[in-house]
Amino acid sequence: MTWDILTIIGTIAFAISGAMVAMEEEYDIFGVYILGMITAFGGGAIRNLLIDVPVSALWSQGLFFQIALLSVTAAILFPNNLLKHWHVWGNFTDAVGLSAFAIQGALYATEMNHPLSAVIVAAVLTGSGGGLVRDVLAKRKPLILKDEIYGVWAALAGLILGLNLMNSPLYLLILFAIITSLRVLSYTFHWKLPSIKLQKQSHDEKGNNIA
Repeated sequence: MTWDILTIIGTIAFAISGAMVAMEEEYDIFGVYILGMITAFGGGAIRNLLIDVPVSALWSQGLFFQIALLSVTAAILFPNNLLKHWHVWGNFTDAVGLSAFAIQGALYATEMNHPLSAVIVAAVLTGSGGGLVRDVLAKRKPLILKDEIYGVWAALAGLILGLNLMNSPLYLLILFAIITSLRVLSYTFHWKLPSIKLQKQSHDEKGNNIA
């Protein structure tokens, strides 16, 4: 039951997120639906490939496809003035999707008795895979690759569930609230991970390195 609730929450959040990004990029109505659907189900498809679940398993999720379609339709019908505030509540929607799908992906992997490393990977890919595909298709720098803290929270959810620290329905909902809150705090207060930069070497006219 908790799994289904998290899947529904994640599906709605990412479908709307994909649709809003598509409208920001001025896609036509078909493109809005496509990007919304890909964002909602892209992470699950990538996860299934890596933990040896048939990709065709996605086609058995008829209810979730309907939910995603309705979510995209609702996004299209929103008044245009709401788009002005997308930078505020759009980030929140993405945080909800990240948290819900990360937990769902980790649960999927633990149900199949995969090791801790696989559970963490499943959480990261399910939580951020859809957003990664969305940003690539929209020609944006993926959030997971920025110095902004994003995928780390999905990995944290996978670690906690892989270690079996929180496994009851109530604890899963608490974990969902915690991961969502951490993501919101990280973009609100601009928490960043240390970045690694290579120092470029300059050369003189003869091609010698100059320190």
